Amino acid sequence: MKTKSPDLHGNAPDNSAVALLLVDVINDFEFPGGAELLRHALPAAKRIAALKNRCRGAGIPAIYVNDNFGKWRSDFKNLVSHCLKDKVRGQKVVELLKPERDDYFVLKPKHSGFYSTTLSLLLQYLGTETLILTGFTGDICILFTANDAYIRDYRLVVPRDCVVSENKADNRSALKYMQRVVDADIRSADRLDLMFPHRKSIPGRPSSSKNL
Repeated sequence: MKTKSPDLHGNAPDNSAVALLLVDVINDFEFPGGAELLRHALPAAKRIAALKNRCRGAGIPAIYVNDNFGKWRSDFKNLVSHCLKDKVRGQKVVELLKPERDDYFVLKPKHSGFYSTTLSLLLQYLGTETLILTGFTGDICILFTANDAYIRDYRLVVPRDCVVSENKADNRSALKYMQRVVDADIRSADRLDLMFPHRKSIPGRPSSSKNL
């Protein structure tokens, strides 16, 4: 009987109990409500970029989980190029969060990063148990991805300063829901201790919903 390959044919060399997910950050923001979302997304993008850099130093892989925006003939590289070269609203966000060569990516057709994608398989090969969810938007794609992660028994960390929605009140409600229902840790990114990436949990000061 054949044994399982230790990696995805050499394409998933990392092994980490923790993975950083960047949801829909490669985004042109050229849609109704995009300008308002961008107001919140640009400051968050700076915090996500800083968190990603810390994760890299701790050996935690980054996975871009990005909508295909209904463009079925497109691919991830084309989406990045479009956002960087076509003078779209989201250019500054993508400049801050553009992927590096050793990052992973998964294209999704709907709200959840797990629905009809290879995300589950990738996480299985990485040996991941804890997901750090960041990106846009908190009340839609982050929320749906968190729900699907929870029913798959992943532990969830959703840094409240690295997740935004078009409406601040909706974002706060989504964060509180994820804290209450899917047991998400919503402490801010600077309160995460990332130097223990091989533990099931990420040590740090207790999470709090204050100042949401």
